[in-house]
Amino acid sequence: MRLSSLWAVCASCLLVRCIAAPVLIEEIASVEEIELVEKEAQLLKYFHEPGYDILRRHYDSRYFKDIVSYEERSVTLHHMIRAYLLFFRDRGLETWIAHGTLLGWWWNGNILPWDWDLDTQVSGATLEYMAINLNNTIHKYEPKEEEDVKRSYLLDVNPAYVERDRGDGFNIIDARWIDTSNGLYIDITGLSETNPSEEPGVWICKNYHHYSIKDLYPMRESSYVGVPAKIPYAYDRILTAEYGSQALVVTEYMNHTWNPFSKAWVKEQRVMPTEPPLPHVPVALQPRSTAPGLRNIWRVLFE
Repeated sequence: MRLSSLWAVCASCLLVRCIAAPVLIEEIASVEEIELVEKEAQLLKYFHEPGYDILRRHYDSRYFKDIVSYEERSVTLHHMIRAYLLFFRDRGLETWIAHGTLLGWWWNGNILPWDWDLDTQVSGATLEYMAINLNNTIHKYEPKEEEDVKRSYLLDVNPAYVERDRGDGFNIIDARWIDTSNGLYIDITGLSETNPSEEPGVWICKNYHHYSIKDLYPMRESSYVGVPAKIPYAYDRILTAEYGSQALVVTEYMNHTWNPFSKAWVKEQRVMPTEPPLPHVPVALQPRSTAPGLRNIWRVLFE
């Protein structure tokens, strides 16, 4: 059976499972066929992660050792995006922050504390330059203001960057800036005008995000995590189109609360009880008592 046929089988099965009675893929395709598809998928995909759960999928397999703590993740992302933005600016390469990273900028010019990775975008021309001149290069980051910080990053461009449509969906990320100490990364996606005859002036990425060039340019000069950064011109329209207007006003999210005085997202702290909690007694083992409603009637009539 051809790979495309197997994918069609699996996709059809998953669709049925979502809209009708549960159907197992194994009922349509054999285990051997499914394993073949998975192996082929691994061969087709350039970037690999150590797992598919919400934590492990945000690491590059080559540098993954273990899941880092909340604090280490925050420190890693902070230095990583600073190093990235400074490097691109020093090289005269245009890049701008996108997606959840742009949303973090909107709130306070910083990283959303629940984010596990960061997102940036480049033009198709910049992406091609990166592939030809900077692919698989290591870049050291040792800021003068922080002598104890010494990190290095791999700039890795996906060979499939030349394909500007989604294709099989395995290579929608065009490049990554990867922290070599733990594998956390920045996703870099290129934007290109892929259909100038029918959608002139519309740039898209491989993950179906469409941008009018008028919403992107002229880029705004701003700052992010304390270093210069470029921001799309119509950032508000881009953010509401992707996340909805609520994303710009909701002040509680992912166990974090927005503090308007410090202008920062604060992680909720669990309050530990001063006394040990009473043991839970299942309802079936609790002593029977008169229902509250009947007891209240009794009090009104006879007490």
